[in-house]
Amino acid sequence: MIQARRHFHEELDHLVGQLTSMAQLAEGAVGKAVQALLAGDVDLADLVVAEDQAVDDLYLAIHQEWLETMALQTPVAVDLRLMSVVLHLVVTLERMGDQATNIAKIVRSIEGLPQEPMILEHLREMGDLVQPMVVTAMDAFVRRDLGMAMRLPEMDEPVNRLNRSMAREIANCGRDLDLLEWAVPMLMVARALERVGDQAVDIGEQVAFLLTGEFQEFTRPDTDDGH
Repeated sequence: MIQARRHFHEELDHLVGQLTSMAQLAEGAVGKAVQALLAGDVDLADLVVAEDQAVDDLYLAIHQEWLETMALQTPVAVDLRLMSVVLHLVVTLERMGDQATNIAKIVRSIEGLPQEPMILEHLREMGDLVQPMVVTAMDAFVRRDLGMAMRLPEMDEPVNRLNRSMAREIANCGRDLDLLEWAVPMLMVARALERVGDQAVDIGEQVAFLLTGEFQEFTRPDTDDGH
């Protein structure tokens, strides 16, 4: 029995390690996609799309290993919660990789169009904000650090603020139709980056569930109305 439980926890450690690798790939893809956008680098954007296969492959591998572990073991208490969190995180990280791919595909679609530097600067800032959020979320998961997880909503607030301002900035491009053709997809880029931030917060919520046994949505500073 002791040997079986030891083997089970080795399997859990392996799953966590694979999730960490997947998160590193997804976070790196977000960074490359934003870099490709800022530089107008279509080749880098194509690389982001191609490399998403590695994220998808890990998703399938983790999911298969999760199923085999659940079939062969009988997790209880915190181990069962960890298995639940692993399944949730693998889906979240796969979607995070998809957001990077969406941004990369936009880079090719806007090639050759005029640009608005202020919008690009705000998207750069959003990218700079969400990447550390992914790192923090996964660090909180690996270290089982509730305090670190609960810092994520505060980190997300400036991302949400920049996303809300994007519609106004794009509307200001309306008099130049060529510029507007470039600007409208930037709204989708901002939304994709805002989603990455939300996904990082979601990971933090899962960490809190893992550690406390209770699930609740974190209060986000930009939406808290005092109730």
